[in-house]
Parts: sequence; C-alpha cells; structure tokens
Amino acid sequence: MRSRAIPESLHPGALPAARRRAATVVHVTTVPLSLETHLSGQIGYVRRRGFAVHVISSPGPELEAFATSEHVTVHAIPMARAITPARDLVAVFRLWRTLRRIRPDIVHSHTPKGGLLGMVAATLAAAPARIYHIRGLPFVTATGLRRRLLRWTELASCSLAHRVLAVSHSMREIAVGEGLCRADKLRVILGGSGNGVDSDGRFTPPTRDARRAARDSLGLPADAVVVGFIGRLSREKGVRELTEAWRGLRDREQTARLLVVGWVEGQDAESAQAVKALRSDPRVHFTGPVKDTVPFYAAMDVVALPTYREGFPNVALEAAAMALPIVATSVPGCVDAVQDGVTGLLVPPRDPESLSRALHRYASDPALRAAHGQAARRRTVSQFRREAIWQGIADQYDDLLSRSTEGATSPAPRAPPRS
Repeated sequence: MRSRAIPESLHPGALPAARRRAATVVHVTTVPLSLETHLSGQIGYVRRRGFAVHVISSPGPELEAFATSEHVTVHAIPMARAITPARDLVAVFRLWRTLRRIRPDIVHSHTPKGGLLGMVAATLAAAPARIYHIRGLPFVTATGLRRRLLRWTELASCSLAHRVLAVSHSMREIAVGEGLCRADKLRVILGGSGNGVDSDGRFTPPTRDARRAARDSLGLPADAVVVGFIGRLSREKGVRELTEAWRGLRDREQTARLLVVGWVEGQDAESAQAVKALRSDPRVHFTGPVKDTVPFYAAMDVVALPTYREGFPNVALEAAAMALPIVATSVPGCVDAVQDGVTGLLVPPRDPESLSRALHRYASDPALRAAHGQAARRRTVSQFRREAIWQGIADQYDDLLSRSTEGATSPAPRAPPRS
C-alpha cells in the first residue's frame, strides 16, 4: 500500500490546520481512471468549504496524476472490479487499516465495487458518516446469477450507508422500486449528475475557426454532417446498433461522416465484428482513446448514444454544453440528461432503425440541429453547472455531520416493515 501526500501549502484555498482537522472526507473508488470524471474540481471546492480530503483507489499512473492535478492526498490499495472473494477480503482489510489511520468523519464511496468495499471497511472502522454514491446499476441489464450478485452488492452498500446519493432521478426510482434503499435516505443533487459539467470553461460552443481547425486535423470535409460517438466500443454502449444505424444513414446522406472517439472494450464476437465493419468504412474516422474530448466535440454536428444502460451520461452533458443535439436511448439516466424533442431525441434501446431515422432527421435539418443544440446548452447551464452540484454535495456533508453530532445518525438503519 502506498500513499502520496501533497504539501498543504500547494492546496488551493488551503485553510488553517485546526479547521481542516475538524472534518475529513475520504473518497473510495476502485478504478483511478474514473477519478477525473467523478471528482475533478470538486475536491478543491469541498476543501474550501472547510474539509480535508483523501482519496483511496487502485494504484496506477492515473492516481498519481490525479494527486498532482487536484493537490490531494491519495492512498493506493489494489481493488479488483470483478468479484474476487479472496482479493476482496484483503482489500477490505487494507481499507479498514487505512481508515483507522486517517480517522475520517465521512467516507464517500463510488461505483458498485468501490461502494461495497468502502462501505464494509467504513462500517468496521466506525466512520461516523457513510455515503454510497450510485453512479449506475449494472444488474438492470444482467441476468441469472450475475444479476442476483450485482443486486446484492447494491443492497449491501445501501444498507451500510447512512445516506445514499444517486446520479439521476431515474436511478433513484429504480433503487427505491427494487427495495435497495429507503426513499428517505436516498437523495439526488438538483437535476442529477455526479460532478456537473464545466459549461463556463472547457465545454463551450466552438468558434467557426475552432470548428474548422478541428475538422482539418481529422481530415473531415468542411461541409460534412458529422455524427459523433464518444465512449467504450462495447455491447452495452450499443456498438452493434451504431454500426447498423450508420449503414442506413450513410446511404441516405452522402455528406455524412461518423467520428468515433473511444476504445474497444470487451471480447464478445458481436462487438468485435461491429468494430471491424466500422473500421473498413472510409467515411468512418477512428481516433482511439483521447484525454481531451473538446476538439472532437467541436468537429461534430450531432452525438449518438445508443447505450443499454446509464447512471447519468457525462457525454450527454458535455455535448449539450457545447450546443450539440444528442440522439440517445430512452433508458434510465439518458431520460434525465436529454429532453426528448427539445434538447435531443430519445429512441428505444436496441433499435438501430429508430436510431438511424433520428440521426437522419438531424442530418437533413440544420435548423433543427441548431435549435435543439441551443436548447441543450441553455438547460445545461441552468441545471447542471458543476459548482451547483459541488455545493449540493458539500451541503450533504454538513447535514450528515450535524446529524451525527446530534446523535441522529445510526449505523445500518433498518427498513420499515412492508405494508
């Protein structure tokens, strides 16, 4: 296990030591790659609200990079994303030992596996306040034994937490409806999202020069209608539906181009075949994984998100902030991020024909693209600014600490009897 401490003098908005020690928050997540999405910028804001912050995640260059960029103390503990009983017990022990040393006031854990390990360790370490953050519910698209195991992990994490946060209202509805959590301890910050979007800085509509430069760098014609996809090229992200929808669109729109920004994940033959078909098409442009997606959004006219499930899709927020309409599936998470017929179009999941028709509607109507893109930008700025989300999360911390001080917070509250 390894820790990296950044000198407090480097912390933006650093507070006097006595006040920092008054309340400490520890974030737990399994994969360091997700830290940038989940917590970037939020840590500095929470610190300015008077909290000390630590982060625990699996070791890797992303964890070190996050420590440097956010000026935060990190602790590297190996945690597997898959269910591995022996390794998971070791991880819980190491988490417990680290938490006992830090003695946090709040443990805030994220994602299904990080949530379970973090909540178990925090309970054993007698952390005064425990928060589990639901960022997605994988069991909703799983079947058989895997579904039962995934559902059980969510139930355990919710039971051990004093408060549960969901990244979208549709996630909250599923969690309550499935009996995973009592409604009175499950909250959503404002309209949803776990970290908001930087709609005043990074993600803003491109200028004409920026749009031209982005297209030139990718070899995209200036007059092309560019459909964009950003994310993992996997079955659950709808890569098969994207491939089939693209075949229909490219025949109807001779100027259409498909820009794929992402990486191949998973070994299923269906996804591999779909990716192979896309790569063989000269009108499809692949970038591979990228660190900064802004220049790629700048080259797009419309974004496709044919996913099977989401918690709250960051791609939809980022696209909206850049005044791009989005065609997404009508699944939980997406229905929170996209207003059908206002900021984008929602289509049934696993339906490539509907996806292709919706994309063609935008490709053939520049005025509709502009109107929906502008509406998406306005909605994002008013409802999903990251500073507002950060304030809501910090308010949850203050509320939990006040309840803990008053003795109102008790471990593992029992659900009321069913009527």
